[in-house]
Amino acid sequence: MLHTLNDMIGTTIRATDGSLGPVHDFYFDDSTWTIRYMVADTDAALSGRKVLIGLVALGTPDWQSETFSVNLTCEQVRTSPAVDTEKPVFRQHEIDLHLHYSWPAYWDAGYGGTFGITPYPLFEKPLEEQEPSSSANEENPHLRSTRQITGYHIHATDGVIGHCTDFIVDEETWEIAYLVIETGNWFMGEKVLVAVKWINNIQWSDDCIYVNLSRTMVKSSPEFDPSKTVLRTYSKDVYDNG
Repeated sequence: MLHTLNDMIGTTIRATDGSLGPVHDFYFDDSTWTIRYMVADTDAALSGRKVLIGLVALGTPDWQSETFSVNLTCEQVRTSPAVDTEKPVFRQHEIDLHLHYSWPAYWDAGYGGTFGITPYPLFEKPLEEQEPSSSANEENPHLRSTRQITGYHIHATDGVIGHCTDFIVDEETWEIAYLVIETGNWFMGEKVLVAVKWINNIQWSDDCIYVNLSRTMVKSSPEFDPSKTVLRTYSKDVYDNG
């Protein structure tokens, strides 16, 4: 089943002993288009700050009650290392988080799978014994906020076609499969899906995404109706059309 990330914003994240607060954002790896963390806007009783929750801690989502359960306690989250989610996330921030929660690392090992689906690679040394790399205090260039990329202009091979308004994610793998594009004044404000496989380049400094599709190809894509559940049969039509 496929879901929109916008539908997940505001849903409750529940620890083993209470509510952590609503989902505020997601961070994804732009090299694999896989969600790595959700951002919880914690309740004042915990800390009142925004914290990163790795999807490795996520249980089976309850879509009907709009609840994400995680195998963490409120105290673990309350005492977790501070990360300013309004600024770039650095590798050292991730290392601190993974040490605090005893999560395995997903980086520096050619790992291309997703949390909770593919087992993590084994390391010769535990995370706490690994020597910090020279890039540990540098921004992770592949970790991106979905809030940040929302609104980016989408450029086809022959011109601008609209802007990104949402993301479609596979609930089994947590991989982003499509961007939801609002065509605005170009095609009567329709919303269409653009598969991640068609993205050719992203200019982060200019807030632009370039796709290997013509404007006509985008226009002829099936219109996306956000009020309907996104099924694989619908997404197959999008792929076939491309």
